[in-house]
Amino acid sequence: MAGSLMPLQFTTTREAARLHGVKICVHGRGGAGKTTLVKTLPAPILISAESGVLSLRDVEIPQITINSFADVDEAYRFIGWSEHARQFQSVALDSVSEIAEQCLKHEKSINKDGRRAYGEMNDKVMEVIRKFRDLPGRHVYFSAKQSSFTDDISHVTRYGPSMPGQRLTNELPYFFDEVFSLEVGTNHETGENFRYLRTKTSLQFEAKDRSGALDEYEPPDLTHIINKILAQAA
Repeated sequence: MAGSLMPLQFTTTREAARLHGVKICVHGRGGAGKTTLVKTLPAPILISAESGVLSLRDVEIPQITINSFADVDEAYRFIGWSEHARQFQSVALDSVSEIAEQCLKHEKSINKDGRRAYGEMNDKVMEVIRKFRDLPGRHVYFSAKQSSFTDDISHVTRYGPSMPGQRLTNELPYFFDEVFSLEVGTNHETGENFRYLRTKTSLQFEAKDRSGALDEYEPPDLTHIINKILAQAA
């Protein structure tokens, strides 16, 4: 024979889903509690580009602070190949919007052409999202800022994840099987506020659940959601 064929790797879609881990993107307005969701993950490590994590002061979660876009790549290598990082079942990027903004700031400092700066930022941030999303055997949580978008035809205002640049904003939801909107409601009897995750798209909110395992509204507990999804794949 002119050459030999590499052996094919056979598995099942159910087994692949179980081994891959659950990858989730959550968007919500400022102060809704996106950072707080980190402590509901199983055995997490936090990659933080936010200015503060005061909402996590009551727990001891290992944290990598991102001061530049180059730090993101170092964090990825540590989590992907370090023996020490094997203890972490989940990785949280808080937030992917801030990471993209750091990248854009760097690109603007070295590119006089603004369009080129945005193009370079798009390519680099999408690569980072893919790398973390495709980490095998890890659950990955991406938090994102939330912005409103008004449709020019229907004039309906929708809310979804926000990134610098229209292209990246439009493409971000397509990277994930699970996209949730973190929302705050009010108990009309007690007047108290409560948080919940919307898992299915609505007229106003961008969301999706490709697992088919979740209710339209779920409690803000990512371990609960991961277990629910994995139970269906078991």
